[in-house]
Amino acid sequence: MKEISIGEFARRSRLSLKALRLYDPADAAARIAEHWCDAEAAHDARRDLAGYLVSRLSGKRSAMYEVATREMPERSLLCLKRNVDEQGIWAFGKEFIAILRERPLPEIEGREGASFCIYWGWPSADSDGPVEWCRPVPAAAAHALAGHYPELTLRTEPAHREAFVALPGPGVASGVQIQLAAESLQAWAQEQEQGAGDEQLTLTPEDLGERITYLATGPASADCDFAVPFGVER
Repeated sequence: MKEISIGEFARRSRLSLKALRLYDPADAAARIAEHWCDAEAAHDARRDLAGYLVSRLSGKRSAMYEVATREMPERSLLCLKRNVDEQGIWAFGKEFIAILRERPLPEIEGREGASFCIYWGWPSADSDGPVEWCRPVPAAAAHALAGHYPELTLRTEPAHREAFVALPGPGVASGVQIQLAAESLQAWAQEQEQGAGDEQLTLTPEDLGERITYLATGPASADCDFAVPFGVER
């Protein structure tokens, strides 16, 4: 294998010289492998997105993401809600995650226990919108836990069904990805309304809010999805 200078390696890996020198040999290998895996996933996501945009600009209107559904149980939630603009979304998410890291909550396994962010209104560069970060907690201990988080609000979300799409690539979902996910969900909903699918929609998602769910530890998770709660005809 041809050797390269540390400067060239830093350029290719997009890691600083200082960061490389801080790693021991074993730690460096693990971190570089993880970094490269994330870089490849991000590249794949951009390639898929570019392909979709080319098709769309060429007049094709096929949905980019596959839509699935899931049943969500009734859940007790500790929440932080605030009106933020487009620039404030990331800082708001970091604030919520910092609270949970400082005072960790009991873990609930699976997606039912994952943190999620509800967009009650979509922030833009010119206007803010209500955004709410939520963390499910065990129902039996919810009131006791809420006493340790005076800055958070305890509420109960009813059981419901969600239509969702998995968002590709690591990091925070981009505005373009969310827009394309929303279009995929809208196309799916239109099929249901026309009787082309198994579900007959009867409710709009406004009562529960459109949301992004982060399966891992926070908004930097590589595993997230965009979901829209809905009602069906029984």
